[in-house]
Amino acid sequence: MKIAILGYGKMGKEIEKISLERGHYIIYKIDKDSTIENIKGADVAINFSTPDSAFKNIELGLKSLVPVISGTTGWLSDFNRIKELSKKLKTSFLYSSNFSLGVNLFFELNKRLAEIIKKHDQYKLNIEETHHIKKIDKPSGTAISLAEGIIKTGKYDDWSMNRNTNKSISIKSNRIDKVHGIHKVKYSSMVDSIEIMHTAKNRRGFALGAIISAEWIINRKGVFEMKDVINDTNFKF
Repeated sequence: MKIAILGYGKMGKEIEKISLERGHYIIYKIDKDSTIENIKGADVAINFSTPDSAFKNIELGLKSLVPVISGTTGWLSDFNRIKELSKKLKTSFLYSSNFSLGVNLFFELNKRLAEIIKKHDQYKLNIEETHHIKKIDKPSGTAISLAEGIIKTGKYDDWSMNRNTNKSISIKSNRIDKVHGIHKVKYSSMVDSIEIMHTAKNRRGFALGAIISAEWIINRKGVFEMKDVINDTNFKF
């Protein structure tokens, strides 16, 4: 594949490294100072930019009729605009708050546990996430995805930062130097607690998942999620 990297920070450089290892080519590297008006010629674009430049970068890819994979979080107030643009232009877009294959398995485990435990009112729920100090958005997109997966079971209405009620999930955010990502979902009662946790050891897992998603989206049209990739039994990772 010929790849355009939208956002050439630490994640962009990791994507470049793994893309080359898998036999792909990088034909564009776009950062905050770039003035490129289209990325035609690329087979796919992978966006890991800052939240404030995400919409512009994704729009650039879609208007160039290039499929876009995006892992940037903190911009989702514009998500519906991007979905509508993708549909209008009949191109493809895939967003995930976390491209780690392990995290996406964790998402499924989280939803299953929430289904099992929802009738047991003695357990109080909270979510805690820890990332490096340079991560801009709070809470993390992954923590929000975990909360939304639980909300779909019907027991909770929403989530909030550090506020736990019977109908609201509390999310706590920590920022500590050199932490790539730790997410905990904990159910506590007066007599015991049940906890599931995912720990990222480095950025490689996120970058690899994004590249696998880019390989998957070629020749597909529509708006997708990471679970579409994972659940495709005909696609070999």
